Amino acid sequence: MRLVVGDTERVGRAVDGDDLELSPAAALAAIRDDESAPPTVSVDAPAPGPAHEFVGHVGSATTVDPRPALAAAARSRGLPAPQDERIATLRERLAALDPAPVSTRETRRAVAEAGEAVDRLRERVAELRGRVRALEAEGLDATAARADLSDAVRELSTVETERVAARERLDRATAAAREARDDRERRLRLEDRLANREREARAHLADRLTDEYETALTAVPGGPATVPAAPFDAEPVTAALAVARVADLAAPVVLSCDRFRSPSRAADWLDAPVLAL
Repeated sequence: MRLVVGDTERVGRAVDGDDLELSPAAALAAIRDDESAPPTVSVDAPAPGPAHEFVGHVGSATTVDPRPALAAAARSRGLPAPQDERIATLRERLAALDPAPVSTRETRRAVAEAGEAVDRLRERVAELRGRVRALEAEGLDATAARADLSDAVRELSTVETERVAARERLDRATAAAREARDDRERRLRLEDRLANREREARAHLADRLTDEYETALTAVPGGPATVPAAPFDAEPVTAALAVARVADLAAPVVLSCDRFRSPSRAADWLDAPVLAL
């Protein structure tokens, strides 16, 4: 690990940064290459693995749920779960099922507007036909009225065609919206099945490391001499250190607790790089 804070540079598997103006949060952000890391701080080290999310920082206020943390520790060691193949299949199916939202609002409005135009023009045509008949009945010149009627009939024909086209567009949009809704329902069912399989996988992986975790609890400096009756309810810092001990941690662990006499002892006990603050 190579730590740079301002003009200060320190290198090693175990680095003591207690005298530096560096908070655990800033150090953790730099290790994870997070945007929140201060520009004056950098850490050159391997990228964090899955367990680092849970035990990347262990301090006096640390809290950790050992079960998902142990599952992540198992993943960090490359351990498989029986559900892995099914999980991969479900994720592929979800990735292929991403329905875009479909709205029928505009097409419904177009159908309604076209319908109103048809009704209005039909009334106009009926009115003009009555006018032509009345003029002809009185022996008057109906040429202008017939021209107006002809124009209105042509306009009505155009609007009726537009209404049919709008209705067809609405039918297609309605079918697409129904299909998208069905896809969303299928996606929800797949997401539920995926969550169940992932939950089962985490439980399986946590079980695989439970014995090692319980042994690690009794080895934590300041921890219990014997395995607690409820090992998953162990004191939080002790539990976090036990999880970190059984995980494969390539990225540095930020320690701000007083369980070890020196950063090098912590690194040896965890078998991982350590940045002590």
